[in-house]
Amino acid sequence: MGRLFGTDGVRGVANADLTAEMALGLSVAAAHVLAEAGTFEGHKPTAVVGRDPRASGEFLEAAVVAGLASAGVDVLRVGVLPTPAVAHLTGALGADLGVMLSASHNAMPDNGIKFFARGGRKLADELEDRIEAVYDSHRHGEPWQRPTGAGVGRVRSYAEGFEQYVAHLLSVLPNRLDGLKIVLDEAHGAASGVSPEAFARAGAQVVTIGAEPDGLNINDGCGSTHLDQLKAAVLEHGADLGIAHDGDADRCLAVDHTGEEVDGDQILSVLALAMRERSALRSDTVVATVMSNLGFKLAMEREGIRLVQTAVGDRYVLEEMKEHGYALGGEQSGHVIILDHATTGDGTLTGLLLAARIAETGRTLRDLASVMQRLPQVLINVPDVDKSRVRTSVDLAAAVAEAERELGSTGRVLLRPSGTEPLVRVMVEAADIDQARAVAGRLADAVKSALG
Repeated sequence: MGRLFGTDGVRGVANADLTAEMALGLSVAAAHVLAEAGTFEGHKPTAVVGRDPRASGEFLEAAVVAGLASAGVDVLRVGVLPTPAVAHLTGALGADLGVMLSASHNAMPDNGIKFFARGGRKLADELEDRIEAVYDSHRHGEPWQRPTGAGVGRVRSYAEGFEQYVAHLLSVLPNRLDGLKIVLDEAHGAASGVSPEAFARAGAQVVTIGAEPDGLNINDGCGSTHLDQLKAAVLEHGADLGIAHDGDADRCLAVDHTGEEVDGDQILSVLALAMRERSALRSDTVVATVMSNLGFKLAMEREGIRLVQTAVGDRYVLEEMKEHGYALGGEQSGHVIILDHATTGDGTLTGLLLAARIAETGRTLRDLASVMQRLPQVLINVPDVDKSRVRTSVDLAAAVAEAERELGSTGRVLLRPSGTEPLVRVMVEAADIDQARAVAGRLADAVKSALG
Protein backbone atom coordinates (compact mmCIF):
# COMPACT_ATOMS: atom_id res chain seq x y z
CA MET A 1 0.00 0.00 0.00
CA GLY A 2 1.30 3.49 -0.84
CA ARG A 3 1.74 6.09 1.87
CA LEU A 4 -1.67 7.25 3.09
CA PHE A 5 -0.53 10.54 4.59
CA GLY A 6 0.22 13.27 2.10
CA THR A 7 1.42 16.81 2.82
CA ASP A 8 -1.96 17.68 4.34
CA GLY A 9 -3.27 14.54 6.06
CA VAL A 10 -5.14 11.66 4.41
CA ARG A 11 -7.36 12.66 1.51
CA GLY A 12 -9.44 10.92 -1.16
CA VAL A 13 -12.92 10.28 -2.52
CA ALA A 14 -15.16 9.76 0.49
CA ASN A 15 -16.63 6.27 0.81
CA ALA A 16 -14.33 5.02 -1.94
CA ASP A 17 -10.72 5.92 -1.06
CA LEU A 18 -11.56 7.27 2.40
CA THR A 19 -14.05 4.93 4.07
CA ALA A 20 -15.69 4.88 7.48
CA GLU A 21 -13.58 1.83 8.33
CA MET A 22 -10.39 3.70 7.46
CA ALA A 23 -11.45 6.78 9.45
CA LEU A 24 -12.20 4.64 12.49
CA GLY A 25 -8.98 2.63 12.16
CA LEU A 26 -6.73 5.66 11.70
CA SER A 27 -8.29 7.31 14.75
CA VAL A 28 -7.69 4.25 16.94
CA ALA A 29 -4.14 3.98 15.58
CA ALA A 30 -3.50 7.67 16.32
CA ALA A 31 -4.66 7.19 19.92
CA HIS A 32 -2.39 4.17 20.39
CA VAL A 33 0.65 5.81 18.81
CA LEU A 34 0.30 9.03 20.80
CA ALA A 35 -0.13 7.00 23.99
CA GLU A 36 3.04 5.03 23.22
CA ALA A 37 4.87 8.30 22.51
CA GLY A 38 4.03 9.49 26.01
CA THR A 39 1.73 12.25 24.78
CA PHE A 40 -0.99 11.34 27.29
CA GLU A 41 1.38 11.12 30.28
CA GLY A 42 -0.80 8.77 32.30
CA HIS A 43 -4.02 10.83 32.14
CA LYS A 44 -7.18 10.13 30.20
CA PRO A 45 -6.73 11.96 26.89
CA THR A 46 -9.09 14.42 25.20
CA ALA A 47 -9.58 15.11 21.50
CA VAL A 48 -11.23 18.01 19.66
CA VAL A 49 -13.04 16.85 16.50
CA GLY A 50 -14.39 19.24 13.84
CA ARG A 51 -15.38 19.10 10.18
CA ASP A 52 -16.38 21.12 7.16
CA PRO A 53 -19.98 20.89 5.87
CA ARG A 54 -19.49 18.07 3.33
CA ALA A 55 -22.22 15.45 3.51
CA SER A 56 -19.59 12.74 3.86
CA GLY A 57 -18.22 14.51 6.92
CA GLU A 58 -21.26 13.39 8.86
CA PHE A 59 -20.50 9.67 8.66
CA LEU A 60 -16.72 10.18 8.76
CA GLU A 61 -17.06 12.25 11.93
CA ALA A 62 -19.13 9.47 13.50
CA ALA A 63 -16.41 6.96 12.59
CA VAL A 64 -13.59 9.12 13.97
CA VAL A 65 -15.47 9.79 17.20
CA ALA A 66 -16.26 6.08 17.61
CA GLY A 67 -12.63 5.13 17.01
CA LEU A 68 -11.26 7.65 19.51
CA ALA A 69 -13.80 6.82 22.22
CA SER A 70 -13.24 3.09 21.76
CA ALA A 71 -9.53 3.72 22.35
CA GLY A 72 -10.24 5.52 25.64
CA VAL A 73 -10.15 9.12 24.38
CA ASP A 74 -12.75 11.64 25.55
CA VAL A 75 -14.11 13.58 22.57
CA LEU A 76 -15.29 17.18 22.24
CA ARG A 77 -17.33 17.53 19.03
CA VAL A 78 -17.10 21.16 17.90
CA GLY A 79 -19.13 20.62 14.71
CA VAL A 80 -18.62 22.64 11.53
CA LEU A 81 -15.67 24.97 12.05
CA PRO A 82 -12.58 25.93 10.00
CA THR A 83 -9.38 23.91 10.21
CA PRO A 84 -7.57 26.76 12.04
CA ALA A 85 -10.42 26.88 14.58
CA VAL A 86 -9.94 23.19 15.39
CA ALA A 87 -6.19 23.76 15.70
CA HIS A 88 -6.75 26.78 17.96
CA LEU A 89 -9.26 24.99 20.19
CA THR A 90 -6.98 21.97 20.50
CA GLY A 91 -4.39 24.28 22.02
CA ALA A 92 -6.73 26.56 23.97
CA LEU A 93 -8.59 23.67 25.62
CA GLY A 94 -5.43 21.78 26.49
CA ALA A 95 -6.56 18.82 24.37
CA ASP A 96 -4.15 16.02 23.57
CA LEU A 97 -5.02 15.88 19.90
CA GLY A 98 -7.30 17.44 17.31
CA VAL A 99 -8.95 15.93 14.25
CA MET A 100 -10.30 17.89 11.28
CA LEU A 101 -12.40 16.29 8.56
CA SER A 102 -12.02 18.29 5.35
CA ALA A 103 -10.61 18.14 1.84
CA SER A 104 -9.96 21.89 1.85
CA HIS A 105 -10.40 23.34 -1.67
CA ASN A 106 -11.13 19.95 -3.30
CA ALA A 107 -14.50 19.23 -4.91
CA MET A 108 -17.35 17.88 -2.78
CA PRO A 109 -16.90 14.11 -3.39
CA ASP A 110 -13.49 14.26 -1.67
CA ASN A 111 -12.86 14.40 2.04
CA GLY A 112 -9.86 14.11 4.32
CA ILE A 113 -8.59 13.58 7.85
CA LYS A 114 -5.97 15.79 9.45
CA PHE A 115 -4.55 15.19 12.94
CA PHE A 116 -3.16 17.87 15.24
CA ALA A 117 -0.89 17.24 18.19
CA ARG A 118 -1.15 18.93 21.58
CA GLY A 119 -1.01 22.69 21.13
CA GLY A 120 -2.80 22.45 17.78
CA ARG A 121 0.35 21.67 15.83
CA LYS A 122 0.71 19.36 12.86
CA LEU A 123 1.91 15.86 13.68
CA ALA A 124 5.56 15.15 12.93
CA ASP A 125 6.19 12.94 9.89
CA GLU A 126 7.50 10.10 12.06
CA LEU A 127 4.25 10.03 14.07
CA GLU A 128 2.20 9.95 10.88
CA ASP A 129 4.34 7.07 9.62
CA ARG A 130 3.85 5.22 12.89
CA ILE A 131 0.06 5.77 12.82
CA GLU A 132 -0.03 4.38 9.30
CA ALA A 133 2.07 1.37 10.29
CA VAL A 134 -0.13 0.57 13.31
CA TYR A 135 -3.28 0.98 11.20
CA ASP A 136 -1.84 -1.33 8.54
CA SER A 137 -0.89 -3.95 11.14
CA HIS A 138 -4.45 -4.00 12.43
CA ARG A 139 -5.78 -4.43 8.89
CA HIS A 140 -3.61 -7.52 8.65
CA GLY A 141 -4.94 -9.09 11.83
CA GLU A 142 -3.10 -7.57 14.79
CA PRO A 143 -5.77 -6.90 17.48
CA TRP A 144 -6.27 -3.57 19.25
CA GLN A 145 -5.98 -3.24 22.99
CA ARG A 146 -9.46 -2.10 24.00
CA PRO A 147 -10.44 -0.44 27.30
CA THR A 148 -13.71 -1.47 28.95
CA GLY A 149 -16.01 -0.04 31.60
CA ALA A 150 -14.97 3.40 32.78
CA GLY A 151 -11.93 3.21 30.53
CA VAL A 152 -13.84 4.02 27.33
CA GLY A 153 -13.96 7.60 26.11
CA ARG A 154 -16.92 9.87 26.66
CA VAL A 155 -18.36 12.03 23.87
CA ARG A 156 -20.02 15.43 24.16
CA SER A 157 -20.80 18.35 21.92
CA TYR A 158 -18.83 21.53 22.52
CA ALA A 159 -20.86 24.36 20.98
CA GLU A 160 -18.81 26.93 22.91
CA GLY A 161 -16.00 26.44 20.37
CA PHE A 162 -17.68 28.82 17.92
CA GLU A 163 -17.69 31.72 20.38
CA GLN A 164 -14.20 30.98 21.66
CA TYR A 165 -12.74 31.05 18.16
CA VAL A 166 -14.52 34.29 17.19
CA ALA A 167 -13.32 35.91 20.42
CA HIS A 168 -9.77 34.79 19.64
CA LEU A 169 -9.91 36.34 16.17
CA LEU A 170 -11.20 39.66 17.52
CA SER A 171 -8.55 39.73 20.25
CA VAL A 172 -5.81 39.71 17.61
CA LEU A 173 -7.06 42.74 15.64
CA PRO A 174 -4.94 45.89 16.12
CA ASN A 175 -7.91 48.15 15.25
CA ARG A 176 -11.59 47.97 14.27
CA LEU A 177 -13.04 47.82 10.76
CA ASP A 178 -15.69 50.54 11.11
CA GLY A 179 -16.51 52.22 7.81
CA LEU A 180 -15.50 49.32 5.57
CA LYS A 181 -17.93 47.43 3.34
CA ILE A 182 -16.61 43.91 2.75
CA VAL A 183 -17.93 41.05 0.61
CA LEU A 184 -17.13 37.61 2.02
CA ASP A 185 -17.21 34.49 -0.17
CA GLU A 186 -17.26 31.53 2.20
CA ALA A 187 -17.16 28.79 -0.49
CA HIS A 188 -20.24 27.23 1.20
CA GLY A 189 -17.62 25.91 3.57
CA ALA A 190 -16.51 25.67 7.16
CA ALA A 191 -16.27 29.42 7.82
CA SER A 192 -19.81 30.22 6.65
CA GLY A 193 -20.81 31.00 10.24
CA VAL A 194 -17.72 32.27 12.02
CA SER A 195 -16.23 34.53 9.35
CA PRO A 196 -19.27 36.82 8.78
CA GLU A 197 -19.76 36.95 12.55
CA ALA A 198 -16.16 37.99 13.21
CA PHE A 199 -16.09 40.67 10.49
CA ALA A 200 -19.45 42.10 11.61
CA ARG A 201 -18.40 42.24 15.27
CA ALA A 202 -15.19 43.99 14.20
CA GLY A 203 -17.33 46.80 12.78
CA ALA A 204 -17.45 46.04 9.06
CA GLN A 205 -20.57 46.21 6.92
CA VAL A 206 -20.68 42.65 5.64
CA VAL A 207 -22.15 41.21 2.45
CA THR A 208 -21.94 37.42 2.26
CA ILE A 209 -22.03 35.09 -0.72
CA GLY A 210 -21.35 31.37 -0.76
CA ALA A 211 -22.45 31.09 2.87
CA GLU A 212 -25.34 28.63 2.56
CA PRO A 213 -23.74 25.18 2.81
CA ASP A 214 -26.02 22.23 2.12
CA GLY A 215 -23.38 19.50 2.29
CA LEU A 216 -23.11 19.25 -1.49
CA ASN A 217 -22.20 22.74 -2.73
CA ILE A 218 -18.83 23.31 -1.01
CA ASN A 219 -16.30 24.99 -3.39
CA ASP A 220 -18.84 24.68 -6.24
CA GLY A 221 -18.02 27.64 -8.49
CA CYS A 222 -17.19 29.83 -5.50
CA GLY A 223 -14.51 30.51 -2.92
CA SER A 224 -10.80 31.10 -3.36
CA THR A 225 -10.51 28.83 -6.43
CA HIS A 226 -13.36 30.60 -8.32
CA LEU A 227 -13.18 34.37 -7.82
CA ASP A 228 -15.56 35.58 -10.55
CA GLN A 229 -18.63 35.73 -8.28
CA LEU A 230 -16.70 37.67 -5.66
CA LYS A 231 -15.36 40.15 -8.20
CA ALA A 232 -18.88 40.78 -9.50
CA ALA A 233 -20.29 41.16 -5.99
CA VAL A 234 -17.62 43.67 -4.95
CA LEU A 235 -18.47 45.84 -7.97
CA GLU A 236 -22.23 45.40 -7.54
CA HIS A 237 -22.20 46.47 -3.90
CA GLY A 238 -19.50 49.14 -4.22
CA ALA A 239 -17.47 47.34 -1.56
CA ASP A 240 -14.03 48.34 -0.35
CA LEU A 241 -12.77 44.80 -0.81
CA GLY A 242 -13.75 41.15 -1.07
CA ILE A 243 -12.36 38.18 0.83
CA ALA A 244 -12.52 34.58 -0.45
CA HIS A 245 -11.92 31.45 1.59
CA ASP A 246 -11.68 27.80 0.57
CA GLY A 247 -13.71 24.91 1.99
CA ASP A 248 -11.89 24.69 5.32
CA ALA A 249 -10.93 28.38 5.45
CA ASP A 250 -7.20 27.92 5.92
CA ARG A 251 -6.53 30.22 2.98
CA CYS A 252 -7.53 33.71 1.91
CA LEU A 253 -7.45 35.56 -1.39
CA ALA A 254 -8.80 39.07 -1.89
CA VAL A 255 -10.34 41.35 -4.48
CA ASP A 256 -9.81 45.12 -4.44
CA HIS A 257 -12.54 47.74 -4.98
CA THR A 258 -11.98 47.67 -8.76
CA GLY A 259 -12.57 43.90 -8.94
CA GLU A 260 -8.89 42.98 -9.36
CA GLU A 261 -7.51 39.89 -7.61
CA VAL A 262 -5.02 40.32 -4.78
CA ASP A 263 -3.09 37.07 -4.36
CA GLY A 264 -1.19 35.55 -1.45
CA ASP A 265 2.10 37.23 -2.37
CA GLN A 266 0.47 40.66 -2.35
CA ILE A 267 -1.33 39.93 0.93
CA LEU A 268 1.99 38.88 2.47
CA SER A 269 3.52 42.15 1.24
CA VAL A 270 0.82 44.26 2.88
CA LEU A 271 0.93 42.32 6.16
CA ALA A 272 4.74 42.32 6.27
CA LEU A 273 4.88 46.12 6.16
CA ALA A 274 2.08 46.42 8.73
CA MET A 275 3.76 43.97 11.11
CA ARG A 276 7.14 45.65 10.76
CA GLU A 277 5.51 48.96 11.63
CA ARG A 278 4.25 47.37 14.87
CA SER A 279 7.65 45.70 15.53
CA ALA A 280 5.92 42.32 15.12
CA LEU A 281 7.91 41.10 12.09
CA ARG A 282 10.68 39.22 13.86
CA SER A 283 14.10 39.55 12.21
CA ASP A 284 12.37 41.65 9.51
CA THR A 285 11.89 38.34 7.66
CA VAL A 286 9.07 36.73 5.65
CA VAL A 287 9.01 33.06 4.62
CA ALA A 288 7.51 31.98 1.28
CA THR A 289 7.95 29.19 -1.27
CA VAL A 290 10.00 29.12 -4.45
CA MET A 291 6.74 29.60 -6.41
CA SER A 292 6.28 33.13 -5.08
CA ASN A 293 6.29 35.75 -7.78
CA LEU A 294 9.63 37.42 -8.45
CA GLY A 295 7.84 40.73 -7.98
CA PHE A 296 7.30 39.79 -4.33
CA LYS A 297 11.01 39.15 -3.82
CA LEU A 298 11.97 42.42 -5.50
CA ALA A 299 9.43 44.34 -3.39
CA MET A 300 10.70 42.86 -0.14
CA GLU A 301 14.31 43.67 -1.12
CA ARG A 302 13.32 47.24 -1.89
CA GLU A 303 11.56 47.57 1.48
CA GLY A 304 14.50 46.10 3.40
CA ILE A 305 12.67 42.92 4.36
CA ARG A 306 14.48 39.59 4.07
CA LEU A 307 12.76 36.79 2.15
CA VAL A 308 13.48 33.15 3.00
CA GLN A 309 12.17 30.67 0.41
CA THR A 310 11.26 27.01 0.92
CA ALA A 311 10.03 24.07 -1.13
CA VAL A 312 6.40 24.23 -2.30
CA GLY A 313 3.89 23.47 0.46
CA ASP A 314 2.71 25.39 3.51
CA ARG A 315 4.12 22.66 5.78
CA TYR A 316 7.65 23.61 4.65
CA VAL A 317 6.91 27.28 5.26
CA LEU A 318 5.69 26.43 8.76
CA GLU A 319 8.75 24.26 9.51
CA GLU A 320 11.09 27.10 8.53
CA MET A 321 9.12 29.59 10.62
CA LYS A 322 9.13 27.39 13.71
CA GLU A 323 12.81 26.51 13.41
CA HIS A 324 13.95 30.13 13.28
CA GLY A 325 11.15 31.92 15.12
CA TYR A 326 9.85 33.92 12.17
CA ALA A 327 6.40 35.51 12.56
CA LEU A 328 4.99 35.63 9.01
CA GLY A 329 4.98 33.23 6.08
CA GLY A 330 2.77 31.90 3.35
CA GLU A 331 2.08 30.92 -0.22
CA GLN A 332 0.86 32.60 -3.37
CA SER A 333 -2.29 30.44 -3.10
CA GLY A 334 -3.38 32.34 0.01
CA HIS A 335 -2.10 30.14 2.84
CA VAL A 336 -0.83 32.79 5.26
CA ILE A 337 0.62 31.80 8.64
CA ILE A 338 0.83 34.36 11.43
CA LEU A 339 2.66 32.27 13.97
CA ASP A 340 2.05 34.48 17.01
CA HIS A 341 -1.69 33.88 16.69
CA ALA A 342 -2.16 30.62 14.74
CA THR A 343 -0.43 27.28 14.29
CA THR A 344 -1.62 26.88 10.70
CA GLY A 345 -2.87 29.01 7.82
CA ASP A 346 -5.98 30.93 8.92
CA GLY A 347 -8.01 32.54 6.14
CA THR A 348 -10.38 34.44 8.42
CA LEU A 349 -7.55 35.86 10.52
CA THR A 350 -5.65 36.84 7.37
CA GLY A 351 -8.70 38.60 5.94
CA LEU A 352 -9.36 40.45 9.18
CA LEU A 353 -5.78 41.70 9.42
CA LEU A 354 -5.80 42.77 5.76
CA ALA A 355 -9.02 44.72 6.32
CA ALA A 356 -7.60 46.20 9.54
CA ARG A 357 -4.65 47.60 7.58
CA ILE A 358 -7.05 49.29 5.13
CA ALA A 359 -9.08 50.78 8.00
CA GLU A 360 -5.94 51.89 9.84
CA THR A 361 -4.26 53.63 6.90
CA GLY A 362 -7.32 54.90 5.03
CA ARG A 363 -5.70 53.62 1.82
CA THR A 364 -7.41 51.34 -0.67
CA LEU A 365 -6.38 47.70 -1.00
CA ARG A 366 -5.34 48.45 -4.56
CA ASP A 367 -2.95 51.13 -3.28
CA LEU A 368 -1.58 48.97 -0.45
CA ALA A 369 -1.06 45.96 -2.74
CA SER A 370 0.83 48.11 -5.26
CA VAL A 371 3.89 47.78 -3.02
CA MET A 372 4.65 44.82 -5.28
CA GLN A 373 4.15 44.45 -9.01
CA ARG A 374 3.37 40.92 -10.13
CA LEU A 375 5.65 39.95 -12.98
CA PRO A 376 4.07 37.88 -15.75
CA GLN A 377 4.37 34.21 -14.84
CA VAL A 378 3.95 31.33 -17.31
CA LEU A 379 3.61 27.72 -16.16
CA ILE A 380 3.80 24.75 -18.56
CA ASN A 381 3.38 21.13 -17.48
CA VAL A 382 5.48 18.74 -19.56
CA PRO A 383 4.06 15.19 -19.25
CA ASP A 384 5.49 11.74 -19.95
CA VAL A 385 9.13 12.54 -19.21
CA ASP A 386 11.69 11.12 -16.79
CA LYS A 387 11.33 13.68 -14.03
CA SER A 388 14.07 12.03 -11.96
CA ARG A 389 16.72 13.45 -14.34
CA VAL A 390 15.71 17.12 -14.00
CA ARG A 391 18.70 17.86 -11.77
CA THR A 392 21.26 15.76 -13.65
CA SER A 393 20.67 16.39 -17.36
CA VAL A 394 23.57 18.35 -18.84
CA ASP A 395 21.55 19.43 -21.89
CA LEU A 396 18.70 20.70 -19.72
CA ALA A 397 21.12 22.59 -17.47
CA ALA A 398 22.56 24.32 -20.55
CA ALA A 399 19.06 25.31 -21.75
CA VAL A 400 18.21 26.73 -18.31
CA ALA A 401 21.47 28.68 -18.15
CA GLU A 402 20.79 30.21 -21.57
CA ALA A 403 17.25 31.19 -20.49
CA GLU A 404 18.54 32.79 -17.30
CA ARG A 405 21.11 34.82 -19.26
CA GLU A 406 18.35 36.09 -21.55
CA LEU A 407 16.04 37.06 -18.65
CA GLY A 408 18.71 38.71 -16.52
CA SER A 409 17.79 40.14 -13.10
CA THR A 410 14.16 40.86 -14.04
CA GLY A 411 13.23 37.25 -14.78
CA ARG A 412 13.39 33.81 -13.29
CA VAL A 413 13.28 30.13 -14.31
CA LEU A 414 12.08 27.26 -12.15
CA LEU A 415 11.97 23.60 -13.24
CA ARG A 416 10.22 21.36 -10.73
CA PRO A 417 9.36 17.66 -10.97
CA SER A 418 5.78 16.95 -9.90
CA GLY A 419 5.41 15.15 -6.60
CA THR A 420 2.48 13.03 -7.80
CA GLU A 421 2.58 12.78 -11.61
CA PRO A 422 5.16 11.83 -14.29
CA LEU A 423 5.65 15.39 -15.42
CA VAL A 424 7.93 18.39 -15.02
CA ARG A 425 6.62 21.88 -14.32
CA VAL A 426 8.33 24.70 -16.20
CA MET A 427 7.79 28.14 -14.70
CA VAL A 428 9.16 31.34 -16.23
CA GLU A 429 8.78 34.92 -15.03
CA ALA A 430 9.75 37.98 -17.00
CA ALA A 431 8.99 41.67 -17.17
CA ASP A 432 7.19 41.06 -20.48
CA ILE A 433 4.52 38.36 -20.94
CA ASP A 434 5.53 37.61 -24.52
CA GLN A 435 9.12 37.01 -23.46
CA ALA A 436 7.94 34.77 -20.59
CA ARG A 437 5.83 32.69 -23.00
CA ALA A 438 8.63 32.39 -25.54
CA VAL A 439 11.23 31.32 -22.97
CA ALA A 440 8.82 28.90 -21.29
CA GLY A 441 7.97 27.33 -24.65
CA ARG A 442 11.65 26.81 -25.51
CA LEU A 443 12.36 25.31 -22.09
CA ALA A 444 9.35 22.97 -22.38
CA ASP A 445 10.74 21.75 -25.70
CA ALA A 446 14.16 21.30 -24.07
CA VAL A 447 12.60 19.22 -21.28
CA LYS A 448 10.85 16.97 -23.82
CA SER A 449 14.09 16.57 -25.79
CA ALA A 450 16.35 15.94 -22.79
CA LEU A 451 14.02 13.83 -20.61
CA GLY A 452 11.55 12.29 -23.06
